[in-house]
Amino acid sequence: MTVLVLSPNWLGDAVMALPAVADLRRHFAGDRLVVAARQSVAALFSMVPGIDGVVALPGKGGLSAIRTWRDDVEALRAAAADVAVLFPNSLASAVVARRAGIAERWGLATDGRRRLLTRAVARPRGPRHQADYYQALTMALGVPAGPRVAIVQAPAARDGLLPSGPYVVLAPGAAYGSAKQWPVPQWSALATMLTAEGWQVVLVGSGGDRAACTEVRGQVPAAQQTRVLNLAGATSLAELTAVLASAGCVVSNDSGAMHLAAATGAPVVAVFGATDETRTAPVRASLHHPDAIVLTAAAWCRPCMLRECPIDHRCMTRVTAARVAEAVRSVTAASSLAGKNESES
Repeated sequence: MTVLVLSPNWLGDAVMALPAVADLRRHFAGDRLVVAARQSVAALFSMVPGIDGVVALPGKGGLSAIRTWRDDVEALRAAAADVAVLFPNSLASAVVARRAGIAERWGLATDGRRRLLTRAVARPRGPRHQADYYQALTMALGVPAGPRVAIVQAPAARDGLLPSGPYVVLAPGAAYGSAKQWPVPQWSALATMLTAEGWQVVLVGSGGDRAACTEVRGQVPAAQQTRVLNLAGATSLAELTAVLASAGCVVSNDSGAMHLAAATGAPVVAVFGATDETRTAPVRASLHHPDAIVLTAAAWCRPCMLRECPIDHRCMTRVTAARVAEAVRSVTAASSLAGKNESES
């Protein structure tokens, strides 16, 4: 039997779905497990242990799905799946799975799609972490829940990609909107502090983050800019994973890079403002890895979940660069001590 998992569309959500994917892998141990995902996310699953195949969906999400759903149908039909587990809540995902001829279609009874599902599960009640939300679906399907861990095995970095010495990764972007983004002056101040302490700094993000990363680097004193490497828009998802995995620490907004970094086992410092850390904090790579350090600032309006801040962005501006730098020092010191103890044992 072939079990197909339809992945969430966003990188961060896809990483948070990995505990539920691991549960399905254990439950259907003797069957073929395939993941179908948007092209922007599909490469993630080639780095996840236990996945037998990956289908990159050529169609587009959102409103564009109306025009491109036939491409997704053909891609899913070629997978010849017997069962589809739908992590997206959309009507479109159920329509595509049915048109692809997948006999069993399991998912949450959301977005008016109950009649398109052969097993429709009620939406979980109450607030919960997004990873628990996906596991609630698989548990309702009779799949026992394992630990809430997300494992991504980073590939080897290509020659010349990584700095020659220890480095900290900064990920200033956030696709959801500017309300989630720690301001550029704070990122620049942090990069200045870290390079002054001997670290190299690597800026990462999508092509859309290149301008912000260029601005961050440009505000670092000229004498220290040679220690700041801007890779925004210059890496594939696999290359980004390699960069994150080898970092002494990764500092990020609530973003896909944050979730991916934690899943590789890299130490993470995450700055949260508009979004709710109780629902989207990074998931550990194993029970032995420490939780990410999550930094917030008191503000009556957070978490507002808005894309743009309608006032003064106080939830983010009140998180100082000095505070983040101290968190970086804490996690890198702890990581170095753990590595020393491991080598001596």
